Amino acid sequence: MTRVVFMGTPEFAVPALDKLSSSTDYDIVGVYAQPDKSAGRGRKLALTPVKEFAIAHNLPILQPHSLRTPEAQAELAALAPDVIIVAAYGLILPRAVLDLPPHGCINIHASLLPKYRGAAPINAAILSGEPITGITLMRMDEGVDTGPMLAQAELAIHADDTTTTLTGRLAQLGADLLAQTLPRWLAGQIEPQAQDESLATFAPRLSKQDGRLDWSLPAVELERRVRAFDPWPGTFTLWQSKRLKVNQVQILNFKFEISNLKLGQVIQEDNSVGIITGQGVLELIEVQLEGKRAMSASDFVRGQPDFVGAQLG
Repeated sequence: MTRVVFMGTPEFAVPALDKLSSSTDYDIVGVYAQPDKSAGRGRKLALTPVKEFAIAHNLPILQPHSLRTPEAQAELAALAPDVIIVAAYGLILPRAVLDLPPHGCINIHASLLPKYRGAAPINAAILSGEPITGITLMRMDEGVDTGPMLAQAELAIHADDTTTTLTGRLAQLGADLLAQTLPRWLAGQIEPQAQDESLATFAPRLSKQDGRLDWSLPAVELERRVRAFDPWPGTFTLWQSKRLKVNQVQILNFKFEISNLKLGQVIQEDNSVGIITGQGVLELIEVQLEGKRAMSASDFVRGQPDFVGAQLG
């Protein structure tokens, strides 16, 4: 039986761990997840999805703050893994870890490499308006998602996909691709393929400030941002010095002349509430003023009639 160490933290990693742990071909000798972090108003420690799964299925869980220390590396070496499977773990694997298992460290990456290397490939695919994304299995090296590829699978991006919905489908695709590929890799039946560096693009980690909407951008790009930044960092604008979260939007063609209106200005036609952008009008579907509950834009305007005509920033 193949000894497997699994490394992952968020919900994206759970289907792959589930697939591995339910197979009689693999012995999960260790599950690594990032340390628990405090969350919510009470700042209580919240278990990561991978840790929750590991506990529920009686799998050994380890949560070192780093894999660079001699102690952490000795603990991992004692598990004697034949292969390490990595899915959105979030910690850097140093050379000593990469070289440890005989069959290497295999990463489940949520893009069609070499496109969108880095921390936010799903967000980047939606932001760029890609019609297709996918999963790449690669043998990890010391670069950022630069290792040779073992397998790929494509997935269509729907017009209404958010990062939340797309992540769920990609997670399942990654689990299925791993189940199909890992036995062949362990049997020596796959020759890794080098990535074409000339086609490489990078998807850097997002920050909270990335969610602020710039109304000089075209409506089509702003609509993608709202979908790409769901659930994090979310998108927002400012109104009366308060943060207004923009949870859901769609592109709208207003019938009347808008050339004399300003960027970021709120307009209304019938029950539709729109914002003037650098190109076109973006209709607000759901918003949330700081400290308040989320509501439809039409309900928000009924409670805040001075919102129409305002200029958002």
